[in-house]
Amino acid sequence: MPTATMTPIPNTQYLDVHALRADFPILHRRVHDKPLVYLDSAASSQKPQAVLDAMERYYETTHANVHRGVHTLSEEATVQYEAARARVADFIGACCPKEVIWTRNATEAINLVAYSWGRANLRRGDRILLTEMEHHANLVPWQILAAETSVDLDFVPIADNGTLILDDPDRLLTPRTRLFAFTAMSNVLGTINPVKELTAAAHRAGALVLVDGAQSVPHMPVNVQELDIDFLAFSAHKMLGPTGIGALWGRRELLNAMPPFMGGGDMIREVHLRESTWNELPWKFEAGTPAIAEAIGFGAAVDYLDAIGMDTVHRHEQEITAYAMQKLSEVEGLKILGPGPEQRGGLVSFILGDVHPHDIAGVLDSMGIAIRAGHHCAQPLHERYGIPASARASFYIYNTEAEIDLLVAGLHKVVEFFSY
Repeated sequence: MPTATMTPIPNTQYLDVHALRADFPILHRRVHDKPLVYLDSAASSQKPQAVLDAMERYYETTHANVHRGVHTLSEEATVQYEAARARVADFIGACCPKEVIWTRNATEAINLVAYSWGRANLRRGDRILLTEMEHHANLVPWQILAAETSVDLDFVPIADNGTLILDDPDRLLTPRTRLFAFTAMSNVLGTINPVKELTAAAHRAGALVLVDGAQSVPHMPVNVQELDIDFLAFSAHKMLGPTGIGALWGRRELLNAMPPFMGGGDMIREVHLRESTWNELPWKFEAGTPAIAEAIGFGAAVDYLDAIGMDTVHRHEQEITAYAMQKLSEVEGLKILGPGPEQRGGLVSFILGDVHPHDIAGVLDSMGIAIRAGHHCAQPLHERYGIPASARASFYIYNTEAEIDLLVAGLHKVVEFFSY
């Protein structure tokens, strides 16, 4: 199995961050009478005015339930709703919109696969391969499934530098391995994993591949056909879109063979008192009234990112992350978790001496600087490093080097405050 490598980012268009920031209303507010420095986009990104306007316009002019309605508002809402699905499908290189299933978030998308595909296909003695760097959303569903079906869970270990140890493929990918589910980018370490190479190795062993793309789809080019994966989960709120909606992409033949995830309206073709038949894709997996405005906002978000270009997004984040790692290394007692900037995405998690990450975040908040503190829904990963929690600064298209300088100045004050 290959080692993790990065593809050089082409020198695409220049990103005018200062001009772009004008598109984000929340970036103009003050926190504790200081200008907001928002460094928590790995948890949830901010929204441009175009996304806010698209959702408001729907509510003001078009709001009605989608599908089956024959009146004008319902038909207009359905057109906008399904057009958003088509734009998201195109954004990830899907062959058709019917392969994109709306979910509440990436967590629900992974649970959908575990519940539907997993319970239909896995039996005692089968294996699911995960990694030690997974978010709880890509651990707990498989733990629940393993407890119910007696399948075995295996884990790719992590090296001290935050990259996967991939030198024992025969032990990791056995003939009994049915699924390899892994993150494309760690939400703690920032590690970018070699998705295409890992997928090829899994397929050679006869396993399917599910990729947690919650941290990759918002930040770099992702094409499901080029990667040759089988399932992809991601969330709108991490990529400039609203909360409450995400997506599962899956190969059509796999989705067609899977039973429904939930029962109710829209996922049915016919219902009788004692039996029902199911709708076609994608609606077979979308029971009940959907998040219509949120889907429309999701479509507007991918339009905004498309206009910038995902190569440009990724290059900007690599540059600002490299700058951040250089500046953070100057803070006394600070230790960065994970690999160097050439193998990581736009976030940096760290510990600072004996100062608890919650205290670090609290002091920084008093300066208007928003970071994340805790185990970041990756408690086993923190256990691997022997720490209970970490502080995390994460970056996106609207962050500047000047904001990194404010973060570093704030951390110097944290050191001073706690070294009395």
